[in-house]
This record gives sequence, C-alpha cells and structure tokens, in this order.
Amino acid sequence: MDLEQQVEILMTGTEFGDEELKAAMAAELLGRLKEAKNEGRPLRVYCGYDPTSTDLTLGHTITMRKLRQFQEFGHHVIFLIGDYTALVGDPSDKDKLRPRLTQDEVRAHAETYAEQAFRILDPEKTEVLYNSSWLSKLTFAELIYLASNFTVQQFINRDNFKKRWDNGDPVYLHETFYAIMQAYDAYAMKADVQVGGSDQLFNIVTAGRKLMTALGEKPNIGLTMGILPGTDGEIRMSKSLGNHIPINTDANDMFGKVMSVPDKAMESYASLTTRWRPDELESFLKAVEEGSIHPRDAKMKLAKEITSIFYGEEQAEAAKQEFISIFQKGNLPDEMDVYILKGDETVLDVLQASGMVSSRSEGRRLVDQNGVKLEGEVLTDPNSEFPGEGVLQVGKRRFLRIAK
Repeated sequence: MDLEQQVEILMTGTEFGDEELKAAMAAELLGRLKEAKNEGRPLRVYCGYDPTSTDLTLGHTITMRKLRQFQEFGHHVIFLIGDYTALVGDPSDKDKLRPRLTQDEVRAHAETYAEQAFRILDPEKTEVLYNSSWLSKLTFAELIYLASNFTVQQFINRDNFKKRWDNGDPVYLHETFYAIMQAYDAYAMKADVQVGGSDQLFNIVTAGRKLMTALGEKPNIGLTMGILPGTDGEIRMSKSLGNHIPINTDANDMFGKVMSVPDKAMESYASLTTRWRPDELESFLKAVEEGSIHPRDAKMKLAKEITSIFYGEEQAEAAKQEFISIFQKGNLPDEMDVYILKGDETVLDVLQASGMVSSRSEGRRLVDQNGVKLEGEVLTDPNSEFPGEGVLQVGKRRFLRIAK
C-alpha cells in the first residue's frame, strides 16, 4: 500500500470542524510519512487516556482503532496513561467542573486500562507510559515559561469555559493547566502524531503544536476523531448516562447493545468503530442509503463486525444467532445460569445477589421501568417477596433461571 493510500485510511473518521484544517493535517501527515520513510524510522504516535473510571467503553476504542492502524503500517505506538492529567480532569467536553480524583483512585483505575486496551492494540508493539514520569518533575519556573505561551483569552473563548463564564459559574485556574500539561506530553515523547477526540482540538492542534514549536521540536500532527453517540443515538456515549457499551462484557451483550442503537446512528458506528476499509465503508453506507439492504440486516452486519473485534468471529456469529433466536423468533436462550432461592428474598435481593444488576439503585430503576419479568409477568414492586421459580428476564437481553 502506498503512502497516499495509507493517509486515506488514517484520515477516515477524523473531524476537525474545518475542511481546510483537515486537508492541511492530511498533507502534513503525508509529508511526515515520506520523511520518516527516507530516514528509515517509524513515526511516534500516541493517544492519552485519563484513568477517571475503571472501565473503558466502545467510545474509548475509537482512538485505539486509529492507533492500531498505525501499528499495522509499522509505526511506534505509545499508550499514554494520564495519571497526572487525571488529577486535574479534562474540561474539554464538560460544561461544569470535573470532580478531582485522588492519586490512589487514579492508580487503581490505571491498572485496568492497558489490559482492556490490548483487546485492540498489539501488546508486543505498544509502549505504555505514564505522564507523571515527566509532569511531576516540572519546576514552577518551567511551568511559568510554558504558561507564557498562552493567553487567558484563548482559554476563556473555548466553548465550555465561555458557557460557564457567561452563566456566572466558576472557572478554576487549575483547569487551564490541562491543555498545557497535554501539550507538554507531546513534547516529552517527541511525538510525530497525536490522536484524540474532536473535543480535544484545542489541546492537540492549538496548544500541542504551539508548545512543541516554542520548545524547539517539530510540531506533532493532530488527528481528532469524531465522537461516538451512545445507544440512544443522541448524546455522547457515557457510563454515567447509562448509554454506553462496555468492552468488559460478553459477546451477547455487546451484540445486543449495538442492535439497540437507532438506525440514524449507524453511520457514526460504522465510520468510527469498525475495521472496514474506506471502500468497504462507502459500500455499506451506500447500500443503507439506497435501501438495497434492510436496516435490520445492516445493523446485524455492523453488530457482528464490532463484536468480532473484541470476541472473535466465532463468538460474534454465536451472538448473532442467539439474538435472532430470542428477539426475532421469540425463543429463550438455550443456556441460562441458575439461581437458587434462599427464602425470604425480595425481588431486589435476587436481582443483586444473582449479579443481574450491579447495584440496588439499578435494580429499582429497572423495576420502575417495567424491565423485570418472571415468566413474562412484569414485577412491579422491588421490595416484595420474590414470587418463585421460573425464567427471570432483566432488560432485553439478560435471562436467569430461578429454582428452589
């Protein structure tokens, strides 16, 4: 594959909000690839992940897929765990202050990140670094110099800061450090390319390139990716909103959650989360638009592709057949776990003890939404005694056989 074809693939799914900027980044990427080829070296490519929670979602994997593409083209990929930037919290996609985490919380979350990332990245070709390695060593004098490259106006004019400012909500000084810290990350690693979400445009393209130039390094090339909507098809995927697809789940759950995504969000999912080449993607989207493929069948193809990335072709196909059996033919799963009633247990007790819900509050919410059934009958009182034996259905995709 020639370098022009590589650039076409690497630019797929990127969003800059400005076609001229996108064209400039593509041209610069091609130039850097040619330069690296002449020098006989791989590009240094990274993306940073702040360990603000324990689990990664499908939305996090968009940038990982891009890193994997660089790996497949022979480049050096750095998976940066932002254990120091997480202490501040990135304000880019927030219209309110992020809660500050303790170092112990950050460390605990970081332990799970790389393991989950290796579901996509090649562990043999991935370098894992922590930005505390250099950010913790900056002196106050160095911070003053770094900050002198930016104006207060540059920060206040950012959409989310401006919204809070106009609403009279506080904008804390430490929040402005984040872009400087991220920019210094790129400099410290001598990065050729930085990958991130489109909400990171200021941090990557403005702050990162400006600071690297000021410190005597060639500015990195920013590839900012589109933002994946959640299973509601509207709002950014977020664990706190409950519209997320976790990657630490199972094939049946992942397949079912992708199938629940509204048709209008299929283009985003196909463009951002699949391994399809540009011609395959174009063919898929064209078939959907022209109606030559039924939306249900298109979504099944999409769900199988996404599920197979994490669980392999065999499990993805099994998940597809399970979905067809349960939701199209109205059958129950062939295999179900069994929970033995202990006596005097409430509906909520059984939901939590069996692991069908992660918390009692989730259990109450599902009951309130008529999402809990025993033998097809809706259970309406979370605090009532559990009725007895039968097949318990929680939500659309979770089944459990209850026995005495």
